[in-house]
Amino acid sequence: MKRPPPLRTLVTTLLVLCHIVPVLALPWRAWAQGAAAPAIVTIRDAETETLIRSITEPLFRAAGVDPALVRITLIQNRAINAFVTTGNRLFIHTGLIQQASDASELVGVLAHETGHISGGHLARLPEQMRAAMIRSIVAMLLGGAAAAASGRGDAAAAIALGGQAVAMSELYAFTRQQEQAADQAAITLLERNGWSARGLERLLLRLQDQELLSVSRQDPYLRTHPLSRDRLEFVREQLARSRYADAPLPAPIEAGFAMVRAKLDGFLESGSIVWRRYPESDRSAPARYARAIQYFRSGRIDEAARMLDTLIREQPASPWLHEMKGQVLFEGGRPREAIAAYRDAVRLAPAQALIRTAYGRALMETGDPALLRQAIEEFEASLRLERDSAFTWRQLGLARGRAGQAALADLALAEEAILNGDYPAARLLARRAEQALPPGPARLRATDLRNATRRENMTREERELEDRMRRERQERGR
Repeated sequence: MKRPPPLRTLVTTLLVLCHIVPVLALPWRAWAQGAAAPAIVTIRDAETETLIRSITEPLFRAAGVDPALVRITLIQNRAINAFVTTGNRLFIHTGLIQQASDASELVGVLAHETGHISGGHLARLPEQMRAAMIRSIVAMLLGGAAAAASGRGDAAAAIALGGQAVAMSELYAFTRQQEQAADQAAITLLERNGWSARGLERLLLRLQDQELLSVSRQDPYLRTHPLSRDRLEFVREQLARSRYADAPLPAPIEAGFAMVRAKLDGFLESGSIVWRRYPESDRSAPARYARAIQYFRSGRIDEAARMLDTLIREQPASPWLHEMKGQVLFEGGRPREAIAAYRDAVRLAPAQALIRTAYGRALMETGDPALLRQAIEEFEASLRLERDSAFTWRQLGLARGRAGQAALADLALAEEAILNGDYPAARLLARRAEQALPPGPARLRATDLRNATRRENMTREERELEDRMRRERQERGR
């Protein structure tokens, strides 16, 4: 008979159920620059984020959830997975997009995760976990009492393991109930939008096939979303009575999904896989998009630009194609040529912070002093849209420094430092900016930043982070 898991396994399971994931935010577009990837990498891409928001926002609104209150993060990982953490944070693996057969599978998963958010499942889970842990500890205490009374140590082990098994079974039952509730919510949300649940059915079928695989070979989605035949049967029953069972998704979502999947493949897969998946014989726009990115990755800048020009002539209103051409030229060492492409991208998508930052970089890296003012304006426009971008604050600091605005450069770099948790650097830069700036809003901001980094005004976590960074600096200096 299979032994119940030890207490340390129970603790590990609690962490998994709580979806605690250490996310490392890399500088903007580091994934597209061939940077060495740590274990967990987040990806920023305006086109991909816009596609995801075009799906989630109608789902959130149908669920009565304010889209502005949900933070979505894309994780570079080949496995199929998506999950919600406390604080309304939705994480999506790139593998979910890359391995989906079409947009409806992505839509089905995001509808399910919206069900978790609207149901407040993560908010209730810790209480249930604590109760299970208490029952497990009580079982161990009872076991100890039994052993003392009988003089047999195996009695303690038997009762403790039995108590832990009960706690584990209760936890798994609770998460299965959550999954079923999220499925029910997903069906409702899809119906309200006139979308089919066929994609969710296909994904559940695929995961059912994985249940027989070893845990190490299963997709994480299966491990964090317990599957049961009842879930699949429920979705099928709902499809049988839905008038939207075979309804197509809106054309922009389908087209956008195909382009985003090709883009992710082009950047994240090896050249051999890209050429096999998107051969020259495939003349579709997504296939040419993936091949253009592969040309770019292999240093064939002119070929990549020519293929993108062809796509742009076919889709002149796509800001993403203009942005991609700008990136190809900029990272190919031709920033001045990239300016026109980025300018068109900004014109077509003025509210995209990432694109405005990219445009500002191209302007700044030409080395032309006459373009610095415009670069600064683009960085400032980007920060008005997305104020917590440490990377953009750094670019603004560099641009202001090159323009001879030393105090304002220090202020921008202080903003970057505080976002990165480097409180000693933020304190130093803010104090230096405060001393040099004339009275006004900028100086007041410098004062605010300096005060925020005072030890007495910091949270315990911030103080611990500062102490850890100080120790790391000291170790590096030895």
